[in-house]
Amino acid sequence: MKHIRAVAFDLFNTLITVEPQTLEDANTRLFASLSCSDFSLEAELFAQAHHRAAVRHIKESRKDWRETHNSLWISAALEEYNYFVPPDDSRIALAVDAYFSAFMDHCRLIPDTLEMLTSLQSSYHLGLLSNFTHGPAARKLLSRVGLDVFFGVVIISGEVGYRKPHRFPFMKLVDRLGLPSHQVVYVGDDPEPDIFGAKQAGLQPVWSTYVRDLQLPHTAGILSSGQKVPQPDVPTISKWDDLFSLLRKDFVK
Repeated sequence: MKHIRAVAFDLFNTLITVEPQTLEDANTRLFASLSCSDFSLEAELFAQAHHRAAVRHIKESRKDWRETHNSLWISAALEEYNYFVPPDDSRIALAVDAYFSAFMDHCRLIPDTLEMLTSLQSSYHLGLLSNFTHGPAARKLLSRVGLDVFFGVVIISGEVGYRKPHRFPFMKLVDRLGLPSHQVVYVGDDPEPDIFGAKQAGLQPVWSTYVRDLQLPHTAGILSSGQKVPQPDVPTISKWDDLFSLLRKDFVK
């Protein structure tokens, strides 16, 4: 990691954790919103239909890593009830917002994250790249937990159209940072999108194992790969002091 000028981060399970009950609460809020919009649905059966639709769209997205969106899943699930509602319908938009409101209530910063970012921002450009289907919710969440003020560059997959590990969001990140890829460290917890994705795009990956090492309760969600382990040559950190040690050792002015 020579001549590093920027440090960029994944979001979930890297900077923040999401409590295990989040998805259950989110789906409850989603169903309540649709019910308030006068859709006649049965909660458990709709949840199953919604899950099937999500899995189907996610499987399709993995072919080329084009981002999917929750509105597509809801529209497809409603179709099973003979409600033919396009994904851009305002009632679906309300349901998506209701779904993500649960994340606002159940996300927690990993300890000392704000202090870590405060220390880094005097010496490095800071960026964030997150796989998140719904851009507005991602940005609202960053603001809610106080992370938005640290990042000069924020790339959300739902806004750029491709998910990690595709090269495109990483290239958007380094382009916005105005730096060559090899001068950017990317810190993430999920081996496939974060570590393999960053490496193939020419960034220096750092694998954060904090959540894994402490076996913290969290929700991975159906979009997480949960696969593989990085190659041994990828630096690993389990606390923020480890990141500072890597940067002190390898940063050359």
